[in-house]
Amino acid sequence: MNVIAMIPARYNAARFPGKLMKNLGGKPVVLRTYEAVLHTNLFDEVYIVTDSDIISETIVNAGGKAIMSKKVHECGSDRIAEAVENINADVVINVQGDEPFIDKISLSKLIDVFKRDVKKEIDLASLKVQITSKEEIENPNIVKVITDVNNLAIYFSRSVIPYQRDQDNPVKYYKHKGVYAFRKQALIDFYNTPMTPLEASEKIEAIRYQEIGKKIKMVETNVEAVGIDTPEDLEKAIRFLNQ
Repeated sequence: MNVIAMIPARYNAARFPGKLMKNLGGKPVVLRTYEAVLHTNLFDEVYIVTDSDIISETIVNAGGKAIMSKKVHECGSDRIAEAVENINADVVINVQGDEPFIDKISLSKLIDVFKRDVKKEIDLASLKVQITSKEEIENPNIVKVITDVNNLAIYFSRSVIPYQRDQDNPVKYYKHKGVYAFRKQALIDFYNTPMTPLEASEKIEAIRYQEIGKKIKMVETNVEAVGIDTPEDLEKAIRFLNQ
C-alpha cells in the first residue's frame, strides 16, 4: 500500500495571514510541519501543496517537495485532490500546514484503518477527541462529530450533538480533529462534486463526503494538536517548542 502525506499550505489564511512563514524556533512554521511529518517515517512521499511561491521555495530550498496549485481552492481537500490526480498513491494523509507538532501515534492509527480494511469499505479515516468543557461543547467554531457503534461517522456539526434530553443519561461529546486519511478515489470524487447542501450550511467539508455516500471511520485520540490560528497560538507554540 502506497501512502503519501500532503500538507495544504495557503499563505493568505483568513484568520492569520502569513502565519505559515512566521518564525518558530529559527524555522518557518510550515517547514517545521513538513519536517515533523517527514520524520515520522510513515510515508512513501511527503509534499507541500500551496498557492504561494514563497512557501514553495522555502520547502524546496530545504530539500523538500512542493506542488503548486493550478487553481484557486476553497478547501484543503480540493487543493490536495488536484495535486494527487497524477501521483501514484493508494492512501493520502492530509496534515494542516500549521500543525508543527503533529504526533506519529495518531497518524499511525489512521494508516492502520486502511491496512485492516481488506475489503476496502472505508473511504476516509479521521480523528476525534473527547471534550468535557461546556465552553468547547457549545462553541460553534469547534466541529462536533457523532458516530455509530462501529465508529463510523454519522454527522458533523457546529451545533451541540448529541442533544442530551435526559440529564440522568450520561453523554460523551467529541470534537473533530481535522487530520484526514483518504483513499485516492474518495478525494477525486469529492473534487468532482459541487458543494453539497448540508456542507454549505455547516461549512464543514467532511459533510460533502457523507452526502455523496462515503464512509468515514473515526479514530479516537487523546493527543491535542498545537495548531496555529492566531498570534497568541504562535506564542504558545514557541513556548511549547522551548520546553
